[in-house]
Amino acid sequence: MTDAEWAAVRPLLPVPAWFQGRGGRPEGHCHRQLLDAIRYLVVGGISWRATPADFPAWARVHAFFRRRREHGLIAEFHGRLRGTLREREGRESEPTAGIIDAQSVRAAATVPAASRGYDGGKKVPGRKRYIVTDILGLLLAVTVTATNIGGRDAAAGLLQRLHRDITLVRADGGTPAPSPAGAGTDSPRPYRSSSTPTTRQGSWCCRGSGWQSSRSRGS
Repeated sequence: MTDAEWAAVRPLLPVPAWFQGRGGRPEGHCHRQLLDAIRYLVVGGISWRATPADFPAWARVHAFFRRRREHGLIAEFHGRLRGTLREREGRESEPTAGIIDAQSVRAAATVPAASRGYDGGKKVPGRKRYIVTDILGLLLAVTVTATNIGGRDAAAGLLQRLHRDITLVRADGGTPAPSPAGAGTDSPRPYRSSSTPTTRQGSWCCRGSGWQSSRSRGS
């Protein structure tokens, strides 16, 4: 992560309780190092246990990621970055329209049979990923199912997770509209098929970024 990227990311991270004098054990690793490790794992597609020795121990990196995912901080963080990019393009931070599509992906032999299927139309055994983006192509929601799960069933649950500002979702002819019980024509979020195209302030880091952990000080 470059210094410019970190300058944009740091204000979006929550401040640890111990740093605000609310108790708790001081953290021993810089948040910037932990985020760098997570980004390295995602880009390389490697396992947690394969984290290079240059980063903190893999268990610490995984715990950092897990805590923030369970508290919804990963989704919030992504949403705020998406809003910043939209504003740079001269748009509102929250989109009002989305685009949904699906892709069947062949699964490796190690993928459990219970979580994969067979797409008879595309002749692909494995999983299917449904993705909703705004009109700029920025991610809004994603879900992964077995390839034998119908588009109507998968799309209904995915659309319910969208932000309340989304009033229209477009899809190609291959993704049928969900039933009215999910997100159909009677829903406040219209679904059209077409064949044509928590506020958190402050943060911290260790030496070199202004804030530092007492355990890492001088290390």
